[in-house]
Amino acid sequence: MRVAIINETFSPNMGYLGTMLPKYLSRLGLDVHVLATDLPAYHSLAEFRSGTPDFLREQSYPAGTLRQVDGYTVHIQAHSRLFGHIRMKQLRQTLLQLKPDVVYCVLTIGWMPLEAALLKLWARYKFFTGSHTTLLAFEATQPTSGERLSNQFRQFAMRWLPGRFVSLHTEKCYCPTSDCAEVAVRYFGVQKLKTEVIYLGIDRELFFPIASESDRNSRIAIRRELKFADSDVVCIYTGKMTEAKNPLLLARAIERMRAEGRSFVGLFIGDGAQRVRVAQSKACTVMDFMDFIKLGPYYRACDIAVWPTSESTSMLDAAACGLPIIVSDRIYQDHVTGNGMAYRMNDLDSLCDALRQLDRPEQRQVLGAMGARKMREQFTWEIAARRRFEDFNAAMQRSRQ
Repeated sequence: MRVAIINETFSPNMGYLGTMLPKYLSRLGLDVHVLATDLPAYHSLAEFRSGTPDFLREQSYPAGTLRQVDGYTVHIQAHSRLFGHIRMKQLRQTLLQLKPDVVYCVLTIGWMPLEAALLKLWARYKFFTGSHTTLLAFEATQPTSGERLSNQFRQFAMRWLPGRFVSLHTEKCYCPTSDCAEVAVRYFGVQKLKTEVIYLGIDRELFFPIASESDRNSRIAIRRELKFADSDVVCIYTGKMTEAKNPLLLARAIERMRAEGRSFVGLFIGDGAQRVRVAQSKACTVMDFMDFIKLGPYYRACDIAVWPTSESTSMLDAAACGLPIIVSDRIYQDHVTGNGMAYRMNDLDSLCDALRQLDRPEQRQVLGAMGARKMREQFTWEIAARRRFEDFNAAMQRSRQ
């Protein structure tokens, strides 16, 4: 079975669905081809437009690149912009050349899924889409009440209507959480019966709890390198350090914990507008973005993982490494139930209360062990790939009947 996966960007060092899912689909014996544009990750974020971090810029390959990665083939395409959405200039030609049995577009609105849906009418492949916009992220983009009516009309015309056309020609739309499915149905025109929630995954080969003397020695070495004491409670945040993600709130909570005489410190890995202010805290260490394959030892060297606002795939990786996690009460809670806690989003007092509850190592150990087990049993890329493979195969079988 030949599968073409369409994604807006390709970032091989970030461990996102666009690189991990094709890796595990190819392990199931599929001939997988990833089609992506020459744009870097996060290209649409205003905070990175003035200067894209080297880590992101260096991962964006030039148009025309063809390379093998982890058992699948990557095709980098030139892009253009039309009405605010990205187009892949050679999408039609590439799909006609590849003759895939299945096309899976990670997006459900925009030019790429629309063109793939149109091409399906005569190319006869089975078509699947995805929608990863959370309710919290969607609400953050909405205008003030005075502009709401005209915005609703634009959304209906530019998102819902074309999204419904795409949905009519789709087998399924995969969503990582139930609120992503809600946004897809309410705002992107996806038929409810075609949505399916499949969690994002973790790579068990990279993200696992401390299990050997080597793992324990690595934890000790990293903590010494970063000048953390054995008694320090190290809180880690990884990813975009933007205003929307608000890692600065964690830095302020750590400062308050230390003012209470508690030995909390912070490790922040990433970049963005808040990086400078976070680094001003004497209790916080800031590191650049790093290749995701290097992150596991850093999670295992820490004690608590915190994401103050929206979801991140990194929270799954941290939980898989045995860390209890603290997340916002505005996000989907399956990631934290039984292995962490939610606090009132952007409320410093509430975040401090959550940190106090995890001051005791016994509590951290119980929640961390639960999280590692849950990630291993429910949140792996093997599971995510296997469920899609079963759907792809069923769709192909139906077409032969």
